[in-house]
Amino acid sequence: MTGLPSQHNNVRGQIATAYRHACLSELDALKPGNVHRFSDGHGMTLEDFITSANVSAEPLTTLELGLGERIYKAVEATHEAVGCNTNLGILMLCAPLIQAAYDRSLHPGALRDKLGRVLLEVDAKQMEWLFRAIRLAAPAGLGQSDKHDVFKAPSAGLIEVMAHAADRDQIARQYATGFADLFEFALPRLRSYEARWQCKEWAVTGLFLSLLAHFPDTHIQRKQGLYKAVATSLHAADLVEGLFQAEMPEHYQLRLLQADSEFKREGVNPGTSADLTVATLFISYLESMHSAFEQNAGFTRVRDSRPEEVGIRS
Repeated sequence: MTGLPSQHNNVRGQIATAYRHACLSELDALKPGNVHRFSDGHGMTLEDFITSANVSAEPLTTLELGLGERIYKAVEATHEAVGCNTNLGILMLCAPLIQAAYDRSLHPGALRDKLGRVLLEVDAKQMEWLFRAIRLAAPAGLGQSDKHDVFKAPSAGLIEVMAHAADRDQIARQYATGFADLFEFALPRLRSYEARWQCKEWAVTGLFLSLLAHFPDTHIQRKQGLYKAVATSLHAADLVEGLFQAEMPEHYQLRLLQADSEFKREGVNPGTSADLTVATLFISYLESMHSAFEQNAGFTRVRDSRPEEVGIRS
């Protein structure tokens, strides 16, 4: 960052804070089948995910990097720190949002519009970096493909490649649709649940379960098949109904913990639903940060890593 205007350093610090806070907020919530502060799982620990969030923040927010290299450097830092794939989906979702936020810090406009431009402008070199990142992370179910194989050189643009995989990978679907599921389904629900319960943790639990109920988790699908993914979504729909019928969400906590144990005994890990949850939180924090910029008619300075410094509230 040497030689860049100080406002870029300020923006970078605030975006990194928002990213870490999104990751940690997701871990604080009870999410049946995932790693969270109530329970580890699937050979991974809460500390693995906290470490991953912290070590990936710097490369992910480096201004000079293109999208693919940004993701690769963050995957590399994560792999060196924890030795496993804890966050490829998170990185793939958050990296283009970061580039869009940088663009918006210089040129006013809607985050979603900026994001669309970021995705369209990815070139062949950045596609190569992205494929390298996916190979290094080695996500569950990664295999060779007759078309757009990540073990070969990219043969098409980013949107075309992601559209080809969209029916079997929710992360690819977001790239192909301009993150439509997050902006149109997830973000309104997050805001509604925050208003309903006045509690970040329960709002995140509600969001996670709503995503899992509405979109069969493709991480489960790759590992255990479509039938199991759909069955898990039906189970999640029942949990959502029970959570909303409870007089207070705390009264439903025991049932959610039971579901958490059931999922983990069966090896069911709704990992993609968790990734989408983090990205939705990140969008929400970026929007709060931008509102603070506009109110201050400029860029606020970051004195430490507290979310409150950028207009973020727990």
